[in-house]
Amino acid sequence: MTSDILIRYFHFVSIILLLAGVLGQHLLLRRQMTRRAIAQVQRLDIVYAISVLGVLATGLAQWFLVGKPAAFYSSNPVFHTKITLFLLVGLISIWPSVFLSKQRKGEETEIVAVPKSLVWCVRIELLLLFVMPLLAVLVAKGIGIPPVLK
Repeated sequence: MTSDILIRYFHFVSIILLLAGVLGQHLLLRRQMTRRAIAQVQRLDIVYAISVLGVLATGLAQWFLVGKPAAFYSSNPVFHTKITLFLLVGLISIWPSVFLSKQRKGEETEIVAVPKSLVWCVRIELLLLFVMPLLAVLVAKGIGIPPVLK
């Protein structure tokens, strides 16, 4: 019981940090930035990366260790959609992470042009992340579970 509560709590905290990291990146990104500003955005990217690990670890624990049986989730196509979106967000985030890591090095006051496509990657990440709670609610309500398992 206590482990179930703690795992769910840390899952929510990790999700909040993940969203804060991506939203912070979105709010700070500009078409042209100093390397110092890029370093600030990259720190948010590190928060994002750490929180992804937290979401992943606690999500897997909920899937396989606590709460409903693993079959409840494994047989649900809505759950698979949610996992696919999570993986897609992770893949989309690779390019902004690499760009920020490379561009933060150098003279702090130097101006760097930020590609418009990078800003759009962060926006797409946000959009996909905001769809995922809806999918989570649907899964929790049993939407998508084959009638045999209900």
